[in-house]
Amino acid sequence: MPGKLGRLMKATVEPQEGNKVKLSITIDSEEFEQQIDAAFKRIAREVRIPGFRPGKAPRQLLEARIGTEAARGEALEHAIPQYYADAIVEHEVDVIASPEIDITEGREEGDVAFDAVVEVRPVVTVGGYDSLRVTIDSPDVGDEEVDERIDRLRESFGTLEDVDRPAQTGDSVTIDIAGARDGEEIDGLVAEDYLYEIGSGTIVPELDEQLAAAKVDDTLTFTADHPDPDEDPVDFTVTVKAVKEKVLPDADDEFAGEASEFETIAELREDLATRMGMVKKVQAQMAIQQKTAEALAELVEIEAPEALVNQEVGQRIEDLAMRLQAQGVGLEQYLASTGQDQEAFISGLRETAAQGVLVDLALRAVVLAEEIEVDDDELAAEFEAVAERVGQTPAKVRKQLERNGQVPAVRSDLSKRKALEWLIDHVELVDEEGKTIDRAALEVEPPAAENADDDADDDVTEDDE
Repeated sequence: MPGKLGRLMKATVEPQEGNKVKLSITIDSEEFEQQIDAAFKRIAREVRIPGFRPGKAPRQLLEARIGTEAARGEALEHAIPQYYADAIVEHEVDVIASPEIDITEGREEGDVAFDAVVEVRPVVTVGGYDSLRVTIDSPDVGDEEVDERIDRLRESFGTLEDVDRPAQTGDSVTIDIAGARDGEEIDGLVAEDYLYEIGSGTIVPELDEQLAAAKVDDTLTFTADHPDPDEDPVDFTVTVKAVKEKVLPDADDEFAGEASEFETIAELREDLATRMGMVKKVQAQMAIQQKTAEALAELVEIEAPEALVNQEVGQRIEDLAMRLQAQGVGLEQYLASTGQDQEAFISGLRETAAQGVLVDLALRAVVLAEEIEVDDDELAAEFEAVAERVGQTPAKVRKQLERNGQVPAVRSDLSKRKALEWLIDHVELVDEEGKTIDRAALEVEPPAAENADDDADDDVTEDDE
């Protein structure tokens, strides 16, 4: 099928070393003459000729003034990229980088010929994809996990009571604290009757060390680095005025009635186990997809092509920048707020991008091996889904994708999605101990009551977060 620039274009494709191909493209002189004529028209818009409006000077006059060499050079520069693009489409060459183009004929006259050497997407094989085995957390909820959740809930209902013993980690102490330098107290480091939890490390680490084993009426003096690393060390004086321990309520029916809508601790435990089980099942389902993709990537025996990694990194940065922009945050501001420098951020991004590239290559291999296809109904459903997201009609979405030549890419994405679904259906699931996990155990059952008590949700799900 000829390219859209003319019917007299011929192209051949020859494999090269280094995962590249060479396209040899020839354009008949008659066809290319149309490009020269178009070049003269563009030049006419730029050249001022007395007696003619811009763009209206005839070609013969321009040829007499500037010759054909300039127009031919402009035509080559303008048309070759499109001839190349047409050849790529015609021969379905899956390029992943910019081509190296060498004009071999026709710089001055006659037929035009050029070679384009370009890197293409490698086709890989993934032996063993149909017998993948991945490890996920067991969806079962054990008594110890429920006990831990009950204890966390008890913590939120705990009370502080004075004790007559030395302080220890986990206790809270009432202290007077003063930080000074050269005998002058420092604003922000002075407080009276300050309640502090030993081990929290919210002031300076030395404070926790000094308070461990301290008693009421003890006065502690020590020097510590200022919380701001740019400031000089600080001399602290701390007086212990009270030692308090947290007393937790017993995990009994009375506590269950106070902390939830349930009357007994047994009912509360059962509800917690159900909720935790649902969360673990959802997490397991998410882990299956991620770990299946990771296991599949390990089957690829080549390194991710640099060109594809660079594309993936660029796309991820662009996506992140757009999300941040929607929140009024710049990329530099984001990096500063997360404590990342640009080099480390890019390095981490390249690592995940490289794995993403390998997953993509492997999924394409599965599509070929399993002969996975996307029918017209599935494609239409995808158009509808995209239309709903962007607020347009499916017909308009289809037309835009067809105009931009993106329908094959949509089909490819759908086929890879189906390939991943196929893999997930066939992968063997085991827990941390190597025991097989029954897929039926991962199904999430809807709650018995759609409208749960709001207070109960607050009491229980607050700790879930």
